[in-house]
Amino acid sequence: MSAVIPVAIGARFVLSLSSVGDSLKRDHLLSSSLTSFPRLQEGIYLHESNIDPYSGGAFYQSPLFLLLFSTIYPLNSYSARILWGICDIISAYLLIKIWRARTNTRRETRETMIAGAFILNPYIFLPSLALSTSAIENTLYLLAVSLACYKKRAPCLLTLAFLTHLSLPNALLLPPLVLLLHGTPVSSLASPKKSSIKYQTFMRCVAEYLVYTFVLGVACTISTGSTDWIVRTWGTSILLPDLRPNPGLWWYFFTEMFDHFRPFFLMVFSVHLLIYVAPISIKFQHDPLYAVTLLQGILATFKPYPTLADIGLFLSTTSLFPEVYQHLRHPIVTALLHLHASVLLPLFHSLWLTQGTGNANFFYASTLVFGLANGAALIDFVFAGLRLAFPVQKGSEITQE
Repeated sequence: MSAVIPVAIGARFVLSLSSVGDSLKRDHLLSSSLTSFPRLQEGIYLHESNIDPYSGGAFYQSPLFLLLFSTIYPLNSYSARILWGICDIISAYLLIKIWRARTNTRRETRETMIAGAFILNPYIFLPSLALSTSAIENTLYLLAVSLACYKKRAPCLLTLAFLTHLSLPNALLLPPLVLLLHGTPVSSLASPKKSSIKYQTFMRCVAEYLVYTFVLGVACTISTGSTDWIVRTWGTSILLPDLRPNPGLWWYFFTEMFDHFRPFFLMVFSVHLLIYVAPISIKFQHDPLYAVTLLQGILATFKPYPTLADIGLFLSTTSLFPEVYQHLRHPIVTALLHLHASVLLPLFHSLWLTQGTGNANFFYASTLVFGLANGAALIDFVFAGLRLAFPVQKGSEITQE
């Protein structure tokens, strides 16, 4: 089975060097306004021409990308494909590292399955072929989690600061990551207990993270010559200025809304993301790695500008928790919902925007099916994680009313 991964990696690079990737770059399912490669190229061109890339209405990505791709690693069609392919390989390796930290074992068969669940996941490799920067965000996320598993506090918090600059909702991952830094990645779902982290230690980590984020913000301000990037990057995740279609739940709602209701519902949708952080972090404080995974899945479902890569990351990381599989209540229904959504999304997208025989309602209906599939998976894994704490004695059973 170990030969499967090299073959998959080779096929991945062959596809990336073909014309397939070029046909996917502008697909609304694979890249959003915040992760689009053509928009990144436009921002880099404006930056290198000494024009403020945020003066127009197309570039919403972090100045860190401008610094990286205009100086350290200049982008062209081939260098980009190589970098994105390397990111996928690193991400698969980081998943294996996290698995080893969780189990304290090395099982080649299981590690191959975990790497395959990532590399062969169409929600992962299609956005990567489209050169969506969500592939880089996924790598940084897995790097932060891996560093937390191995108690590397400063590198972990610095990586999260980088990730926050690329996508603001990732800042909500801080509480469970801090718990993971001072807890254990080993499965504790069957034996819940209160975290031993002290309040002072927790706040020290928060302060360190804020310092890293501030320093990176200063670097961004110096590189762009102004603070306009704050509104155009972080502000985009809150104010939703670009209503380009995507697999998420925000865009159509605000397209149909009267302007005088917009500020209120922007506040409601943004606060909605916040309400999950404390319950998930507290309820699963005994297994912070599981808490981080659940919270990432919630953000992937409800963030303002998602792509298929976001929920693909959640589905791939669930391979780290085989102990909960036996307690999933409706895995077949969830799988069929995802299969149904994966057919409807490109079909209705084509009917609306390519053939012109449908309308926005068609595509939004398919995104609702996709959101239902994601929600079903999240609810099932939350239940399964809680269910492990209640062992069943012989001759008895647990029922749900």
